[in-house]
Amino acid sequence: MTIDEADVRRGDVDPATGAIPTALVESYRQDGFVRVRGVLAPAEVDRFRAAAEAYLEAHRSESHAGGGVFTQLVNVWQRDPTIRELTLHPRVAGVAEQLIGTSVRIWHDHMLVKEPHNDVATEFHQDRPYWPHAGDRLSVSAWIALVDVPPERGCMTFLPGTQRLTGFRPQNLRDEEDLFTVDPSLRWSPRVTVPLRAGDCTFHSSYTGHMALPNRTDQARLAHVSIYMDAATTYTGAPHVVTDSLGLRPGDPLDGETFPRPRS
Repeated sequence: MTIDEADVRRGDVDPATGAIPTALVESYRQDGFVRVRGVLAPAEVDRFRAAAEAYLEAHRSESHAGGGVFTQLVNVWQRDPTIRELTLHPRVAGVAEQLIGTSVRIWHDHMLVKEPHNDVATEFHQDRPYWPHAGDRLSVSAWIALVDVPPERGCMTFLPGTQRLTGFRPQNLRDEEDLFTVDPSLRWSPRVTVPLRAGDCTFHSSYTGHMALPNRTDQARLAHVSIYMDAATTYTGAPHVVTDSLGLRPGDPLDGETFPRPRS
């Protein structure tokens, strides 16, 4: 099933108040993901896309991802002033806070790029098992399309309702069977594919099972992801590229300048 894109293009965020329709909040809380259209204005998309393309050109070799699934650049907001504006964008954060009903901090951002003619899928997985978080249940990712992302360019597919499933081990992004090995019943769950226009976002719970299709087009799939966590989240002590160099101890809050509140 593919969400219909044939309706007249409009934004879902009230330009005066930043509010989104109640129906979108209800949909997120039921399914664990939602598409919010037109979160970024066209001029913002152009500006942020240009900055992302320049950063990617200069730093592609620093990608944290292996195996050819995607190019991943982490915590770009700490190194590029324009991308910092995107990661800390109050409109995007405001939508996230409406969806989960509490204040948030930035966990990290990352650019996720599927290079042209990359015929490799990012297989079904949850995000949360990878993170050294304690005391949280509401972490959410804003997946911001900086180019049009139809299915053939690598948009995402979600497993509705899987945000209620916790306690899983990390899953292998390159193994199409791994999540279904963890929970075989998920193989028969409905799947929803969500194409995006540039400036649209999907917001998904860190527990929602999802995958990304291959990019079979001539254009890079350029997405920027701002990941938000509950403001009260603490550190477990487990290794992670974001926290390894910070000298944190188990139980320390993930706060301060490294994990800012976007709307402050």
